[in-house]
Amino acid sequence: MAQKEIKPEEFRESVFQVIGKEWLLVTGEADGHSNAMTASWGGMGILWGKPVAFLFIRPTRYTKEFIDKADGLTLSVFPEERRKMMNYFGTVSGRDEDKIKKSGLTVKHDRGRTYFDEARVTMLCRKLYAQEMKPECFIDKACDEKWYQGDYHTMYIAEIETILVQE
Repeated sequence: MAQKEIKPEEFRESVFQVIGKEWLLVTGEADGHSNAMTASWGGMGILWGKPVAFLFIRPTRYTKEFIDKADGLTLSVFPEERRKMMNYFGTVSGRDEDKIKKSGLTVKHDRGRTYFDEARVTMLCRKLYAQEMKPECFIDKACDEKWYQGDYHTMYIAEIETILVQE
């Protein structure tokens, strides 16, 4: 499928829709292998004068090992007809099977980052910052009580270097 590059400031889609409703496929590549997971928490904006995405990954997720080893990551948005696949990436562990191979996606690479030809939007990102969330930092304790039982996310901030969209 043909993809064209746009500048991050040309991205006009609702972050609330793309992340919260359509979901992201977060992909990391390390040591010649890749793994991906579905994410529905995160955001995009400007930080440190750069277009950034921020996302949250639990330490128990296999994809986190790939993200931690790499300098970059990709965020992919797929069309609605790929919803079943996105659910699969969010429920099956890459420790148990090669999810990318099983999905049948067409794999592409860019400077140590894996992405997919079938994505309708791809963000090629460079990691800038990572910080483990801590229970003592919650101002609204109800968020901690509702979402965590000691398995706190790591927050990543990544510069969006390139956005590819299907033509």
